[in-house]
Amino acid sequence: MSVDQVKNTGGGEEQADGANEGVAAAAAALRSYPVAPGYRLNVRSGPGTNYPVVRVLSEGARIAINCQRAGEWVSGPYGTSNIWDNIGSGQYVSDAYILTGSDGYVAPRC
Repeated sequence: MSVDQVKNTGGGEEQADGANEGVAAAAAALRSYPVAPGYRLNVRSGPGTNYPVVRVLSEGARIAINCQRAGEWVSGPYGTSNIWDNIGSGQYVSDAYILTGSDGYVAPRC
């Protein structure tokens, strides 16, 4: 089922704020975001350039963001950011290279 098809069937009662945040986090996790065009992006073991590279994303790659955390400030094609996107266990990319449509957090904090 896509997020667009979710309907409230609870008899018109509103959900608590915590439940709405959970739905928003789940919807964000279902999205994929493109790496900036023309870049092969290093995936690091932690939120900074001092962490080892664990793999490299190819040009045109898209990623799903599991969670985000603050780390080293990095300048890239989408500005300067200290947000790092977790894309797997021990795998982080700088949000400055990911087109999320926001300068802030788009996924839960790690």
